[in-house]
Amino acid sequence: MHDQLDFLNQIRSQGYRVTPQRQLILDTLCRLGGHATPAELYQQIRPQMPSLNQATVYRALDFFCALNLVAKTEWDGSSVYEIMGDVPHHHLICRKCGYSEVLDDDHLQELGDHLRQEHNFKAEFNHLAITGLCAQCLSSGGDG
Repeated sequence: MHDQLDFLNQIRSQGYRVTPQRQLILDTLCRLGGHATPAELYQQIRPQMPSLNQATVYRALDFFCALNLVAKTEWDGSSVYEIMGDVPHHHLICRKCGYSEVLDDDHLQELGDHLRQEHNFKAEFNHLAITGLCAQCLSSGGDG
């Protein structure tokens, strides 16, 4: 996994500035464990930087996503942002109860091979959220 200094160096090496706002947003996302909504980030950062507005948080998160430092996932009706690791991983998310589980990237290898061979398409599975029903919701008759 990268640390904050790696991210800052990646931003600079691509010719972009590391503004105090960007650094604080990235540091806070890392501190929160890598999964946070823009509102959660804003609430955490606002006491340290009262001049920060929510639009700046959204712009910074979009910027980090464009650089593949952060991934955005729609999760239970909200956008959740996560630090990208060295190895891609994905999430299984129950649409009924909200249960989530990490899915290793190797589970998508066969699909990637199929898309390449049958469709001449190289899929980029950077970070997926796959919704469905967990075992408990399925067993309680929640298949609808």
